[in-house]
Amino acid sequence: MRHSSHSLYCPGEFTMTDRVPTGIPGFDELCEGGLLRNRTYLLAGTSGTGKTNFAFQFLHSGITQNNESGIFVATEERPEQIRENLLQFGWDLQSLEDEGKLAIIDACSTKIGIPSQERYVDVRPFDMRALLDQIIAIQDTIGARRAVIDSSTSLGFHLQDPAKVRIELLKLSTTVEILGLTSVMTCETIDDSLYSRFGVENFVTEGTIMLYNKRHENVRVRSMEIFKMRGSDHSKNIHPYEITTAGIVIHPHEEVY
Repeated sequence: MRHSSHSLYCPGEFTMTDRVPTGIPGFDELCEGGLLRNRTYLLAGTSGTGKTNFAFQFLHSGITQNNESGIFVATEERPEQIRENLLQFGWDLQSLEDEGKLAIIDACSTKIGIPSQERYVDVRPFDMRALLDQIIAIQDTIGARRAVIDSSTSLGFHLQDPAKVRIELLKLSTTVEILGLTSVMTCETIDDSLYSRFGVENFVTEGTIMLYNKRHENVRVRSMEIFKMRGSDHSKNIHPYEITTAGIVIHPHEEVY
């Protein structure tokens, strides 16, 4: 169920001027103008909520609207699949790659045992140090300001132990922040009541954004909430969103209940 709302949040005393606009219509209005620069955020949700679309829209708009190059770490889909799927929004990723504004790291192909012709390939068994070295080298080459890790769930499965997952993801989030990257780390959940897969992901990031796809009677309603955002006030409500032909659009003046 949805209804109109005109009270998004009550601004607190702490304000931060250096905001990163997400380029996702309706989102920045919910968190004082965008994400805090050089922070890492967790984007969590069940299958079908549009996590990859949301994360790539953040990268794509950064490149096309804010002249901020981006890095995308693909651990669950081959880059060619991602390019094909996102063409539905009119996003020509190959052109952005050719222009040196976007780098996609193929961390999927070798995991499933197939060769890759990509420029950037994670060819070894998963190793956080190797991945970070590649991110550092690419950031130096293209001057990236934004990054997406899609997904932390896949990385966590290689480690199994939640304590190790927490340490390695903390290394990842801290390193990209030091590099000057504002980042989104996706996470697949198996239940709408869970905020992460391994129970540690939201502790190593500065904010948590939840995407839902709940069934109400015979219709599924997509909605989102900003569960946590350190250093910033934000809406405490759950808001509906749509996946349109131009990407994700959030309705900040409506609530789901």
